[in-house]
Amino acid sequence: MTSSISALPAKQSDRLLGLPPDTLLKWYDEMLLIRRFEEKAGQLYGMGKIGGFCHLYNGQEAVSTGSVGAITLDDYVITAYRDHGLAISKGVDPKAIMAELLGKHTGTTKGKGGSMHIFDRTTNFLGGHAIVGGHIPIAAGAAFASKYRDQHLVCLCFMGDGATNIGEFHESLNLAALWKLPVIYIIENNKYGMGTAVDRASAVEDLVKKAAAYDMRNEVVVDGHDVLAVYKAVKAAVDHARATYEPSLLEVETFRFRGHSMSDPIHGHYRSKEEVESQKKLDPITVFGTVLIEEGLATEEYFESADKRIKAIVDECVTFTENSPEPPLDELFKDVYID
Repeated sequence: MTSSISALPAKQSDRLLGLPPDTLLKWYDEMLLIRRFEEKAGQLYGMGKIGGFCHLYNGQEAVSTGSVGAITLDDYVITAYRDHGLAISKGVDPKAIMAELLGKHTGTTKGKGGSMHIFDRTTNFLGGHAIVGGHIPIAAGAAFASKYRDQHLVCLCFMGDGATNIGEFHESLNLAALWKLPVIYIIENNKYGMGTAVDRASAVEDLVKKAAAYDMRNEVVVDGHDVLAVYKAVKAAVDHARATYEPSLLEVETFRFRGHSMSDPIHGHYRSKEEVESQKKLDPITVFGTVLIEEGLATEEYFESADKRIKAIVDECVTFTENSPEPPLDELFKDVYID
């Protein structure tokens, strides 16, 4: 999406990191698209139109937008099952994502993957993986392929805080450090692995410290609600990986506004209503909108216009999906094995 700007300040402040105004407005639109898309997905799930599990990204939009904003279309992105937002950031067609959620033949995996298995080879979005930690070795493999071919492509590997306790996490970090693979592991620390707080599941509460066991470059992004802070940290890790083929581990502190999945109440029994409401005051879209206004790049009128425009895009996704066919029966036997 592109945006027109009628008036720009003579000079940007340092907090905008020298980024073009069009890029900054595109990021705002992208975060808003993720939010409105997820709200619609939640609504459709409640109507019984989406089956299986469904994990929404509300509140974590700055992580996907800032991170993917630091790489190119050719670079790889892989994540766990909370994947809709990252797929949108990577450039996957939101109509195809919505169709996949509803199991339609026009979906990213022809309606056979569903919410947790969004995949798009054309944008190098490698999923969408339901098994906790199961995708982390695949990220190392993608990074190995990049190094083997001398492509200088990087792989961003996103995971929840709970995945850092999985054996494959440690095996992969060890191998990436040993072989010097251009992979950036990004922990989206939203404070809870399903319904279990980090301090009840991990002997090390500062998860980024786990990088020390593998002598790996690491950094904590304390304000994961700030898209600019996320971009700055990831960009530095990406530049380092391209130049040296060395990995990094980043811990981004964030928060999900909804439950772990659609079967989990918004607050549940493991976090208080007060905690959720206090975190919502740090809404990444609102925070970034305030920055854009203060820097003279946007107005409230722009935000109102953007919201109408984004809602129209989401409505188009729903219309496309509802008019899409169900997968034919013979699709069951396709793509099971490679010839």
